[in-house]
Amino acid sequence: MSRDSQQNVIVVRNVTNAFGSHVVHQQLDLDVHRGEVLGLVGGSGTGKSVLMNTILGLRSPQSGTIEVLGHSTRSARERRGLESRWGVLFQNGALFSSLTVKENVLLPLREHTRLSEKLMSELADMKIMLAGLEPEAGQKKPSELSGGMLKRAALARALALDPEIVFLDEPTSGLDPISAAAFDELIADLQSTLDLTVFMITHDLDSLYAICDRIAVLADKKVEIVAPIEDVLRSDHPWIRSYFHGKRSRAAQG
Repeated sequence: MSRDSQQNVIVVRNVTNAFGSHVVHQQLDLDVHRGEVLGLVGGSGTGKSVLMNTILGLRSPQSGTIEVLGHSTRSARERRGLESRWGVLFQNGALFSSLTVKENVLLPLREHTRLSEKLMSELADMKIMLAGLEPEAGQKKPSELSGGMLKRAALARALALDPEIVFLDEPTSGLDPISAAAFDELIADLQSTLDLTVFMITHDLDSLYAICDRIAVLADKKVEIVAPIEDVLRSDHPWIRSYFHGKRSRAAQG
């Protein structure tokens, strides 16, 4: 294990991702510190979700190494052990539409634990409430939920196994500003209360300013900069300047 991995829960080194001849990432490096909220941003086509899925071991890079909590995600055996130590909120929630919210939350508990049905049921109810939903929401199907409730239900499932790391893919996309702000506040509260590390893909400037400790910017097939937002704002990279110094960014700063 590298010296860096002792203080970082995610260590990405020299990762190249390509689809045929199209190279998305080339010798990309990234460290994620324990206990931080890291926001990942980048223009369309820069491979934000590709990077997250590569870290999760859902796709194999053409080259490079990735360690999460000191274990390689390219090893099926080691990845299996990690699946109970991280939670994932995929874009649009990715809940099973035929199951209730509670049944969705129970899935990882049934797959990764040997707890009694009674205890798993109690834990599922607790995670649903922890995600900011009323208890009766557990009996609803995803199609019966509003956009904000759907995100919270997906978050409840991501928290089912008391993870050390939570991966969030565009958690506030499609939400109105009030719901998005409430979700940001929930993430910040959970991170502090549960001592989580949060890896968050987002386009939401308000989220970047409100809850992120550092921001990683994907550009030119690599992580151009990873730093607190005040340092990112000083970058002279054209995309970064366009994104962080436009009218929308000035409104978010205000």
